[in-house]
Amino acid sequence: MFEFKLENTDWKARAWEFFTEHGSFKTPMFMPVWTKATVKWITKEMLDEMWAEIILANTYHLYLRPGQDVVKHFWWVHKFQNYNKPILTDSGWFQVFSLWQTWDKNSFKNDESLVKITEDWVHFRSFIDWSKHFFNAENNMDLQSNLWADIIMAFDECAPWDSSHEYAKAAMNRTHRWAERCVKRWKENNIKRKENWEYIQALFPIAQWVIYDDLRKESTEFIWKLDCPWIAIWWLSVWESKEDMYRTMDVIEPVLPKNKPRYLMWVGTPEDLVEWIYRWIDMFDCVLPTRLWRHWVAFTSRWNIKLRNEKWKLSKEAIDSDCDCIVCRDYTKWYIRHLIQEWEMLWMQLLSYHNLYLLINLWKNAREAILENTYEQFRNNFWEKYDPENKMHRG
Repeated sequence: MFEFKLENTDWKARAWEFFTEHGSFKTPMFMPVWTKATVKWITKEMLDEMWAEIILANTYHLYLRPGQDVVKHFWWVHKFQNYNKPILTDSGWFQVFSLWQTWDKNSFKNDESLVKITEDWVHFRSFIDWSKHFFNAENNMDLQSNLWADIIMAFDECAPWDSSHEYAKAAMNRTHRWAERCVKRWKENNIKRKENWEYIQALFPIAQWVIYDDLRKESTEFIWKLDCPWIAIWWLSVWESKEDMYRTMDVIEPVLPKNKPRYLMWVGTPEDLVEWIYRWIDMFDCVLPTRLWRHWVAFTSRWNIKLRNEKWKLSKEAIDSDCDCIVCRDYTKWYIRHLIQEWEMLWMQLLSYHNLYLLINLWKNAREAILENTYEQFRNNFWEKYDPENKMHRG
């Protein structure tokens, strides 16, 4: 079962509800990322406490370790971690791409010891033991089907941000051919699932293609015409500026279907959520909230703060006075700074929890504003508080 309904729109901001075999979830929303069978430093009970309604699991990591046979033994990905809410799996392409260290985009050469792309498949080596593996459209759909995720992603090629127009176009056309093959195998797998009285999965194809406006538009028009319930949009190739992001994404908005939900991948800061909900996006994911602890950084409603800084040494304040998470209720900046100084691992969990909670609470408040037709006011209130000294401006 996979159904969805549009509950309200406020200018271009939308509020949807989705229904899956493992329960419903509402949008706009942010998905915590379950990287190696865990949301970093966060337990399942903590996800329930902060009312996370869906998580993203990484196919690449689950495939390499523990492996789909182990996951199958524990009755698929939900039972493997005893998580009974909706799960989305990515295709694993970005993890393959991130291994591609020596790549000459313009001459189409690459280090074949790491990754090799052909029309039919992508060959890569495991970061664990350097063993050889390959993904293609068909086996990637089978892998995600076997994980029993509620939502799966099409296999695509994430062209690097500085690709030439020639290479980006070649990668786009290859991805479109892969997308057609993914749709075909996805439909075949769902027929088998129905025959076995198993729930069907939803497939989301992905539009992208760097900062080239013509390719972005062409890819979006191609992808949304595929017979799939949703369209996903890759945030360029991760490294571009926000100015390029806003400009390029504005190019594709007029050609996006209004009756399909939209998922912007790899976006996860407070300002990005507020702006992109305003600009027609329904769903987000990113590892950033649970990765910022590496840099001692916490989100706040007024801008990010680095808790290792000397200025917080004697601060008895919470991370964010406007946040009601358990971290802000029970812990002070000076105490968390002390944990950092002593390298006590509790600070990693505290920052991960707070950052996730703040984003989840932000989209829930945004949803309420959309339902009440007050999103413009919600957005203005956010920017009035967000620290102007950091020169953050609306796109």
